[in-house]
Amino acid sequence: MNYADFLASKRRRPPSSGIACEPGDVDDRLFDFQRHITAWAVGRGRAAIWADTGLGKSRMQVAWADEITRETGGRALILAPLTITGQTVREAAAIGVTVTYVRDQADADALRHVGADRIVISNYERLGKFDPARFDAVVLDESSILKSFSGATKKALVSAFRDTPYRLSCSATPAPNDLEELCNHADFLGVMSPQEMRSTFFIADSRGEFMRYRLKGHAAQAFFDWLASWAIACRTPDDLGFDGSAYALPDLVIRDHLVPTGWTADGQLFQTELKGITQRSQVRRETLDQRVKTAVSLIEAEPDEQWIAWCGLNDEASAITRAVDGAVNVQGSDPADVKAERLLDFAEGRIRVLVTKPRIAGYGLNLQSAARMVFVGLSDSYQDYYQCIRRCYRYGQARPVHAHIVLADAEEVIVRNVRAKEDMARGITSGLIAAIAAENRAELFAGTSKGDDYEPRAPMRVPAWLTTKEAA
Repeated sequence: MNYADFLASKRRRPPSSGIACEPGDVDDRLFDFQRHITAWAVGRGRAAIWADTGLGKSRMQVAWADEITRETGGRALILAPLTITGQTVREAAAIGVTVTYVRDQADADALRHVGADRIVISNYERLGKFDPARFDAVVLDESSILKSFSGATKKALVSAFRDTPYRLSCSATPAPNDLEELCNHADFLGVMSPQEMRSTFFIADSRGEFMRYRLKGHAAQAFFDWLASWAIACRTPDDLGFDGSAYALPDLVIRDHLVPTGWTADGQLFQTELKGITQRSQVRRETLDQRVKTAVSLIEAEPDEQWIAWCGLNDEASAITRAVDGAVNVQGSDPADVKAERLLDFAEGRIRVLVTKPRIAGYGLNLQSAARMVFVGLSDSYQDYYQCIRRCYRYGQARPVHAHIVLADAEEVIVRNVRAKEDMARGITSGLIAAIAAENRAELFAGTSKGDDYEPRAPMRVPAWLTTKEAA
């Protein structure tokens, strides 16, 4: 064995644990790229789909569960944020698949009598009410819920489905600005343990926070190759070699509004840069009236537009709701069916102004009926910021989207922090897709001409002695 072969033998590639599936086996109501991705994930058995917002992850995960359960005769459980369970049920019906919302294992078992128990869906908060052993397949929708290596939710999900044969995780932003978080999906899927991932690809970062890790420089390509063996990542179908023209979006216009407030921290004579969570919380509460007034003026300036007002505090949401005629506040204390009904009413144009929080409606929902939104303040979470914007700025949006960021002037540091994370996220996403696209394409198009990575860059010149007089 030569040295190159020796190195190749050391490459970590998880064995396929899935079921043979061709794109033609998948429902033709899915787009071509969706059928290829779904067939690949069925073939892997345990896989991750990291497709950007609007690319149809709901339909792909439903089609995956449908193929798996048809072949095995088993049952599948989809776990999702509460607010998008109803949307997933409707998306499933659009491709001819029955998915039923259930509250617990008893609900799921009761469906067996009517033959509707093959694929069920529930929300993450109800995980403890199910028996994982009763399911052959599990799907995590919006799987960015897999947070840190030691997160309680992540530990519960890994433990619950450790023995589940077929697993799928789906997210638009599994780790928008931290490569380490990508590995949490591998732990859930049973590809590699956190300890082994750390020692193989990461090194403790003594320059940053305690217990933080960074990717080893010499391990970068091996890391991306390893990801490509169990995950698909794409921002548009073009990334995987498909026609993405239908996914070209209109303009996105983001405007910052720094409201002059003259705010200073307790004990200070002059305004200085915010320090820590305490001062961030203090300035947000003490400048509420000024920020709400600015946000309301923006909404009232375009009365014919639907608006989303993203709030972080209950008092912000209440103030906006009182100030804007017809505004509807969807809040955490609302019953689940009330939340679902109001969000559907907004999506279908029956509500003009939706007031809510990122953790309630910021993930997974299709709200492209609206093209205006205002952030009544901003947290340091880039993921929340990105996901909220993508509720409207997604496939199917035909108009330019305008997002207004309303902050107190003292909060400018928060804008800079989020924008820095945005730049980092773009770099990581671009690097990830560039590094794994070739292998993803090779697997998706195995046995076809598209699987050939030859790309001609110069015109072919035919020697004169090979040309006929007629051809010349």
